[in-house]
Amino acid sequence: MSSNFKITYSALNADMSLIHKAFDEELSKIKSELGREFPSIINGKKITTGVFNSKLNPANTNELIAKYHVVNESHLVEAFQAAKKAQKTWAATPWKERVRITNKAADIIRDRKMRIAISMTLEVGKNRMESLGDAEESADLLSYYAQQMEEANGFVKPLGKLSPNEQTQDVLRPYGVFAVIAPFNFPMALSAGMTSAAILGGNSVILKPSDDAPGTAHELYEAYREAGLPEGTLQVVYGLGASLGEAMIKNPLCDGVAFTGSKAVGLSILRTMTSGAFTKPVLAELGGKNPAFVCASANLEKAAQGSMRSAFGLSGQKCSALSRIYVHESIYDQFIEKLIAQAKTVKIGDPSKQEIYMGPVINAKTVDRFLQAVKEAREIGKVLCGGSDLRTQSEFKNGHFVEPAIVEVPRNARHLRDEFFAPFLAVTQFTDLAEAIDHANQADYGLTAGVFSEDQKEISYFMDNIEAGVLYANRATGATTGAWPGVQSFCGWKGSGMSGKGGCGPYYVSQFMREQSRTIMG
Repeated sequence: MSSNFKITYSALNADMSLIHKAFDEELSKIKSELGREFPSIINGKKITTGVFNSKLNPANTNELIAKYHVVNESHLVEAFQAAKKAQKTWAATPWKERVRITNKAADIIRDRKMRIAISMTLEVGKNRMESLGDAEESADLLSYYAQQMEEANGFVKPLGKLSPNEQTQDVLRPYGVFAVIAPFNFPMALSAGMTSAAILGGNSVILKPSDDAPGTAHELYEAYREAGLPEGTLQVVYGLGASLGEAMIKNPLCDGVAFTGSKAVGLSILRTMTSGAFTKPVLAELGGKNPAFVCASANLEKAAQGSMRSAFGLSGQKCSALSRIYVHESIYDQFIEKLIAQAKTVKIGDPSKQEIYMGPVINAKTVDRFLQAVKEAREIGKVLCGGSDLRTQSEFKNGHFVEPAIVEVPRNARHLRDEFFAPFLAVTQFTDLAEAIDHANQADYGLTAGVFSEDQKEISYFMDNIEAGVLYANRATGATTGAWPGVQSFCGWKGSGMSGKGGCGPYYVSQFMREQSRTIMG
């Protein structure tokens, strides 16, 4: 298989036979390596003393994927000291060299994308195409952000002058040491995106992956190490999310935070980083409660397919996943029939198998949250499809498996307001598109949104009035999902983000630097 073959989240009809053959061959090799111990990496040293956490396969909790070292307080102090020291040298490194190293790391990731994808499938429960897309996106993020540095000439720009003997230029300079805290759902792409932007900006990085998905952080570290990144510039620490993450952001040597995760945690980080003598930057993407609108003029086949893929891909555990649909009353019954038919085509099981579309959710806590939402929906509305706890069936008993749910609920239900991060889709009817959009905008979140309509006026109204950062119209490959670096900027509005500029877009790298004006008189 050529490493030049690109797999995105929108790939539907390409011939994947060679991809699947290569996946199966590599899968057997990786299965033979399960149970390895991974150290934390502090200043280039592998730390193996102390406690290791076990990571189990969410599709089969009897299968140990690997063990990961848990850093203690002294390890973390050492990491920040090393990062501070390394950052001084890295900041002085010419930006073209930073670009060269990052592009080389991207090539290494592309060469290893099959191995990286399989690790994700086993560790997180992503199906093959989702995992390959994640690995592919990771490499593209590095390349795209490196391109931003080149196009901006390292973010050095001449300014005007007030006198003939005055020379002034504007430069963007690094902040220092960034703590990067990554989630489980896109473990490689989100780690790679946040980390590479910080590194390209001249910062050093301490990366903490999710304790539900630690493995790909090691792959990212190895890619950068082999590309020539100086030791101490990128370090990986493993440990329990709340305690380790809090210790990182409270360390006095932490100069900024890049975070992807829940709104509650993101706001807590922001409060901590603004509580000292001066504010420190927090770049965060904080989830979504993403709506789609199916208008009377919509192509219902396209709408049903796009809704199913967007709601149930990665078991609904995407910040961009479709979680609520507003359907015009005149086509409601027809659409629901097609949507349920699409949902029933979803094959659930071991995501390492070729035919599986939906694997497990990440852990038992997510199963409980899903089942509680289904229970409440049954009490106040109607469960139209699914919603079962599949662990009661023998083939699913060892994994965190649920049956994707479609529910009909009244407008005041929390199912149209709260993020569940599970394969759960709430539907409701509308008569007037403007009223439906106004209701959707009442949610705290504003990440992605989609519309299905053949009426250009309706599409334009949606684009101009929905309060979200990533918008799609008539997308059968994913009603609200599938952003790609340099193709769709991924910016959260309202409670879904903080800086007003997102990843995958042209303004991301510059946010990891601060502005400085330099005037020299002749």
